[in-house]
Amino acid sequence: MRFARLRTAGSAASTPRPRLSRDAYVLGVIAFFVMVGFGVVIPVLPVYARSFGVGYIEVGAIISAFALMRLVASPFVGRMIDWGGERTILTVGIGIVAVSSGLVGIAQDYPQLLLLRGVGGIGSAMFSVSAMTLLLGAAPTLRARSIGFYQGGFLIGGMAGPALGGLLATISLTAPFFFYAGTLGVAGLVGFLLLSPRVQRTDAASGAAPRVPFATVVRDTRFRAACLANFSQGWTSFGVRGALIPLLIVEVLREPTVYTGIAFACAAVAQTLALAPAARFVDSVGRRPAIIGAFAVAAATILAVPFSPNIWVLTALLCLYGVAAAFMGTAPAAAVGDASGGGGGRPVAVFSMFSDLGAIIGPLVAGLLADTVSYPVAFAVGAALLLATSLYATRMPGGVPST
Repeated sequence: MRFARLRTAGSAASTPRPRLSRDAYVLGVIAFFVMVGFGVVIPVLPVYARSFGVGYIEVGAIISAFALMRLVASPFVGRMIDWGGERTILTVGIGIVAVSSGLVGIAQDYPQLLLLRGVGGIGSAMFSVSAMTLLLGAAPTLRARSIGFYQGGFLIGGMAGPALGGLLATISLTAPFFFYAGTLGVAGLVGFLLLSPRVQRTDAASGAAPRVPFATVVRDTRFRAACLANFSQGWTSFGVRGALIPLLIVEVLREPTVYTGIAFACAAVAQTLALAPAARFVDSVGRRPAIIGAFAVAAATILAVPFSPNIWVLTALLCLYGVAAAFMGTAPAAAVGDASGGGGGRPVAVFSMFSDLGAIIGPLVAGLLADTVSYPVAFAVGAALLLATSLYATRMPGGVPST
């Protein structure tokens, strides 16, 4: 009996730990190059748009145009993937964003800027849906960690990107856009050379659950909670945070643009440090508690941002928001994979569309509220959406899906 126990223990110890796929590692590298360039643009874009003599609403429209075209293009990306494969669609999408971003740097007026940002949104949809479709094919016990590694690439790039963007902005407001085009070119080349040409979705090989019909996925509370989470993040993280905080720093706190890059870089460091523990928590404890807790913390934090008395308090709040965002980025996406069985571009595309919808409406409403009421009210609306997500997530089933 003792020998049998020892043999069983030895057999368990010799069982290899599940590992991330090569595509997950490659996508992490691609994400790094994409985010370095995007991070360079973050502190500059609102100020660059204002240089054309427009108001807050028009500044918000620049961000919304990108998200609007992502929203329009996303329903077609699933079919594109079926036709050309994830690698091809991802590479072409990155190329579109690269060319349009380079042209933004030579835009002659506001309408040209608006049009080019919209074109970039089409390419972004192709890239992001293709990448997430690859990642959600992982087995349930690795799903959050695959997503976390991919997001880690974004965040590591995000550490250097905003600070570098602030420095480039001291040379020229257009220089960051040319830099962004270059880093996107590198990302596209890496994807074309190293990603698998076409994913073979064999459930037995991947360890993932069989694909679930889309009509069933839509009725799943996990999918609905994930979509609400993505909408509130699109509104607040990509919209309110991206559109108003750079202006809050420059026009309210009276700090130079370089401080925007530093504050965002610090937040990216905090999020990166929290990402691995967050992914393990989501895979081992569950998606439900991660969403409930993280979105509640994010709501309280974003509500406090416009009351920051100085740049140091604001940076600390952004760092706390970054820790919450580590959970907010992995848990909802993993929940989509659980609900859909880890396969199919359509659930991913719909999930992505909710983020885009929030990013379209959020900057416009936030800009309008900042123009007509106040900064605190603009941030409070975003906080309410984050809190609503936390409350709705209490309806999700508990536990962790097994392989």
